[in-house]
Amino acid sequence: KRYVRKGVPLEHRARVWMVLSGAQAQMDQNPGYYHQLLQGERNPRLEDAIRTDLNRTFPDNVKFRKTTDPCLQRTLYNVLLAYGHHNQGVGYCQGMNFIAGYLILITNNEEESFWLLDALVGRILPDYYSPAMLGLKTDQEVLGELVRVKLPAVGALMERLGVLWTLLVSRWFICLFVDILPVETVLRIWDCLFNEGSKIIFRVALTLIKQHQELILEATSVPDICDKFKQITKGSFVMECHTFMQVCGAAHGSVPSQGAPPHLQPGGCSDHPEGAQDGHQWAQ
Repeated sequence: KRYVRKGVPLEHRARVWMVLSGAQAQMDQNPGYYHQLLQGERNPRLEDAIRTDLNRTFPDNVKFRKTTDPCLQRTLYNVLLAYGHHNQGVGYCQGMNFIAGYLILITNNEEESFWLLDALVGRILPDYYSPAMLGLKTDQEVLGELVRVKLPAVGALMERLGVLWTLLVSRWFICLFVDILPVETVLRIWDCLFNEGSKIIFRVALTLIKQHQELILEATSVPDICDKFKQITKGSFVMECHTFMQVCGAAHGSVPSQGAPPHLQPGGCSDHPEGAQDGHQWAQ
């Protein structure tokens, strides 16, 4: 855990994620399964939903542009299509395109990206991306309760303004901080996510809120607090990924780990995928 929290070297990241998440074991136990999924019965609705988001995924990253050969849009389409066939209860949900895109940039391997996506969507973050999004809604409510207990002034402000947490943090949870925090910081968060489960999401959220508590408490309206929550994800604090992750690991005491797979333990900054630093624009 200590090794992972200090940051996995970029050249080892794909291998470490595969092992920690159980994705490697799943891939080894199911040889040829990924390619079988790609040959499965057509689902026009699924295919159209995925195609709609392809051009919105990392539009500033040259590797995802149609003019590039090879273009990673085709790889992204394959990974998302295979996952939609594999997990028909989820199919495809907007936000999964950015997660799969990050995985492709890190692994440079289509099949490994599929199995890592399965680890995240199917085991580490259950029901985040299902139609009802019950896991996502539950975890947002848990964050709200944690804020009320650990940061009561912010909790009281939220209650006074009548702000729903989903309005402020749904993108944090759905996109796992892609297009919200700097690339290097996101990758460090994902190192912990694959190793420790979803509790790192709570730690990051609480750290952002606590570090900027005074700014947040200046809010006097719903639009104002929404703007404050956009501001707190910018600046030098989140750019310094080593310091940021140290604060996340040291603060807040016990946080939930219900999203962690059963086999997980509860409990440098230039490492970004090539080209990713300019390529993570959220789909408008």
